[in-house]
Amino acid sequence: MTYQEALSYIHSNFWQGSRPGLSRTEELLRRIGNPQDKLRFVHVAGTNGKGSFCAMLSSVLLEAGYRVGTYTSPYILRFNERMKMNGVDIPDETLAELTDFIRPHAEAMEDKPTEFELITAIAMEYFVREKSDIVVLECGMGGRLDSTNVIQTPLLSVITGISLDHTAFLGDTVEKIAFEKAGIIKKDIPILYCGKDPIAKEVISSRAASLSAPFYQVDRSSFRLLSADQEGSDFSYGSYEKLHIPLLGTYQPENAQNVLTALQLLQKGGIVIGEDAVRRGLESVRWPARFERIRKDPVIICDGGHNPEGIDCAVDSAKLYFPTQKLLLVCGVMADKDYPYMVKKLSEIAKEAHCLKPQNPRALAAEDMAAEFRKHGTHAIPYTACEDALQDAVCKAKKENLPILCVGSLYFYGEVVAALEKLGL
Repeated sequence: MTYQEALSYIHSNFWQGSRPGLSRTEELLRRIGNPQDKLRFVHVAGTNGKGSFCAMLSSVLLEAGYRVGTYTSPYILRFNERMKMNGVDIPDETLAELTDFIRPHAEAMEDKPTEFELITAIAMEYFVREKSDIVVLECGMGGRLDSTNVIQTPLLSVITGISLDHTAFLGDTVEKIAFEKAGIIKKDIPILYCGKDPIAKEVISSRAASLSAPFYQVDRSSFRLLSADQEGSDFSYGSYEKLHIPLLGTYQPENAQNVLTALQLLQKGGIVIGEDAVRRGLESVRWPARFERIRKDPVIICDGGHNPEGIDCAVDSAKLYFPTQKLLLVCGVMADKDYPYMVKKLSEIAKEAHCLKPQNPRALAAEDMAAEFRKHGTHAIPYTACEDALQDAVCKAKKENLPILCVGSLYFYGEVVAALEKLGL
């Protein structure tokens, strides 16, 4: 099986659909020897901030000398990003080999696995073969019935925060979503809740108590922001003085606090992590499409904010870094998101909106998004091609010295990067 054959096989209609439940993943893993039982995990759920948390934690653990597997979703540019060893994407030939190995086991199942379940099994086998010391494992969606939840005894469970997203699958209230996320809590295993919602806290802490799982929260009182600009943030937290992260976004120092708390809990559990490793890991972390500056002249920021909380963070970040300027927006969203709220919020910082329909069957039409912007008094133009939208935005940005913010969906990032390269920008 070649790499392209492997991708075609993974994405084929054979596995399409989202069917909650763990039985298929458990059966597939059992057929290949239960690789997950040979690994140690930090299991991460939450509505927003999971990816940044996983990136920072993996970077620190790598600097501490561990062999680190990282499993995240969705991918931004290439499928291989979903599973990394020591910060490096799975090689094409390895993915093909593992898919070929998994294939007969998946096809032999009467109740066929979904695509995500298939990918999860591939990742587990990969991490075992690569002799991973610790796997930083991000839930795909929810927690309780997510296929990553087949693991039995993680070193630590983490819930980054709770807000309304994927409501068709997880429930339409914070309480219902918190219940689903709390499903990753395991008996006697510490759980770290990084969010602020009191209703979610009550649901999660009650679930922890029922399983005798030590419940922890992040202490925000010892945090001091020293500086924040387009090169990143400097801050002090607890006993750590003058830490630096290169990631932009008002929320990234908060994500770093979450990681530092998780590291303290891992140290309690016997994982050795020196202060130098913490500093180097945070300083060297990379995580694309989260208020990432991808060009300097003109300034072009890409942010994958795709729900109300994510858009709130993007808008707050824009106000921090560009306090006296409005921004040119290049944006596209999924139709099943709360796009009226997202557009209303983005209008606070918008000089003009260049609207696109991302290349996804769930995407909102560009004309509909432009019409929504106009309701809030923002000049908006629908486009059919990403290159055209970006070329017009860049021309205007250079003429008026304005920053550009590309926002609305993680699916959008690849289109933007490809269009900029095609335009030679």
